[in-house]
Amino acid sequence: MGVDVNGTVAAGWERVREEFEAIAAGEPHAPEAQLAVHHRGRRVVDLWAGEDTDGDTLSGVFSITKGAAHLVVALLVQDGTLELDRPVSAYWPEFTGEGKERLTLRGLISHQAGLIGVDGGFDYDEIADDALIAARLAGQKPYWEPGSGYGYHAFVIGALTGEVVRRVTGRSLQEVYEERVRAPYGLDLYMGLPASQEGRWKPVLEMLPTPEQAEVQAAAGPVPDLLAVAFNWHREPPMDLVAHANHPRTRELGPASAGGIGSARGVAGLYAAAIGPVGGREALLKAETAAEFARLHTPGQELLTGETDHFGLGFERQPAVGPLAFGHCGAAGGQGFADPATGIAYGYTRRRFGFPGGIAPENERLTAAVLDAVRGL
Repeated sequence: MGVDVNGTVAAGWERVREEFEAIAAGEPHAPEAQLAVHHRGRRVVDLWAGEDTDGDTLSGVFSITKGAAHLVVALLVQDGTLELDRPVSAYWPEFTGEGKERLTLRGLISHQAGLIGVDGGFDYDEIADDALIAARLAGQKPYWEPGSGYGYHAFVIGALTGEVVRRVTGRSLQEVYEERVRAPYGLDLYMGLPASQEGRWKPVLEMLPTPEQAEVQAAAGPVPDLLAVAFNWHREPPMDLVAHANHPRTRELGPASAGGIGSARGVAGLYAAAIGPVGGREALLKAETAAEFARLHTPGQELLTGETDHFGLGFERQPAVGPLAFGHCGAAGGQGFADPATGIAYGYTRRRFGFPGGIAPENERLTAAVLDAVRGL
């Protein structure tokens, strides 16, 4: 199926457009995708493809939101407002029992709390409400001893870290993000979509697997128990990720784990502002702060997925990009990252859920084209 690609690339970045065009042409259904790349604060790639998506379209970006949320945490650590090696319970006294009282903020934001969900799960209204999630998790028995291992807190990590932010600042994580990051840089990446922007919002679209992909899905077998809890699939009926992303309460409240609404321009702009000057403003993060949040904090195997050496502090490591790179993917296939070494900030979003879910395979091709372009400059 041929899909028109629109947008622009700067001189020297033509191969990125060619790769994006090849990916869009090879999709059996329109991907409704966007790609934006900044190099040392300047946008050099601004592309989109699909039947109902343009460069201004906003949609659910799932766990890409975690990058925005943990940029806020990094700023507060940099300010001295938060201390990584202080117990979470020192900020949040109710966070206690079953070993929770010994967990440090560093352990919390590297997915070591064991509080991946609650018994019985959350309904759609509840899982959009970070304050409610935090209150429920404070009394939840961890699924493993806090600090003894790590596993992806997919839909709750932003509520946990957000409660620490609220206890220290008196403001929600979403409010701090709006005041210190989104509004000053004019980013199209929201945690709580303003009514004024609703006209630009379009829903996430269901995955449409090919017959071969459907066979792979059918043969995959049951979801492991811990993974089901983390993705709120242990309730009846199991949570549908697309329904969550498109739910009005998700758009309204902007849960910090996976409820952001944005565009590739917004994602790339976030990471550009994190690592370098943008629009006359200094980088949000000092080099040493960025390096600390990027470095490996979770050696060994992840308890839910079996992946290894996965997380820095809140961010996913990006070993294919470089040792200083940090970012986060989203369930529909999107990805965002920054690489201080090359000055690259990358944002890729998909409205059409890609197979098999999680970071879409085409990101590897697009990232390789971006890095080739940098080397060629």
